[in-house]
Amino acid sequence: MSVPIPYKIRGLYAVTPDEHNTDVLLAKVEAALRGGVNVLQYRNKRADHKLQTQQARAILPLCRQYQVPFIINDSIKICLTLDADGVHLGADDGNLAEARNRLGAHKILGASCYNRLDLALAAANAGADYAAFGACFASGTKPNAPVAALSLFAEARRQVQIPLVAIGGITLENAAHAAASGADAVAVVGALFNTGNNYASITQAARDFSRVFDMH
Repeated sequence: MSVPIPYKIRGLYAVTPDEHNTDVLLAKVEAALRGGVNVLQYRNKRADHKLQTQQARAILPLCRQYQVPFIINDSIKICLTLDADGVHLGADDGNLAEARNRLGAHKILGASCYNRLDLALAAANAGADYAAFGACFASGTKPNAPVAALSLFAEARRQVQIPLVAIGGITLENAAHAAASGADAVAVVGALFNTGNNYASITQAARDFSRVFDMH
């Protein structure tokens, strides 16, 4: 069993890019962690289960080193196999209450709620630790995602007692708008990792995103 990492869903929530080269992925992840990531989610939709497991297993020690919670996208199986810190599930990835039962009380469970307050309420009732709304802005990662207005965060804040994460098209320019609207964290892929292999730029971007929440 791993030692539980104290965590708070706040600030920069990094989501890994679809990178087939594990060495490149690890270098990018470490560069981001160095800059101040608060939560890291492993997500690679282009990898098969074997590569996903290999990459997640390689990333886990880095997250332990930087004491950052490590979340697995979609796969409770990989999370439990590696003893990662939690899972993020979409609407089609299984029942949240069943997921909570499988994970136990001490793993993090996150839920995609798109642009629907009712899903966030249901997620909280099912034992989720945070709810993600998005796409808040035009997203290169998910160009066909439903649009979630920033006003949704203020409405959810009044009714949902778990942290709220903004996702979709998050940039340094609009992250402050999400934070000011009530988002506890911003989930970022492209604006953090799409700098080629310029790892110093990734580190700087992570620092800049983290500073946004120092002001809120």
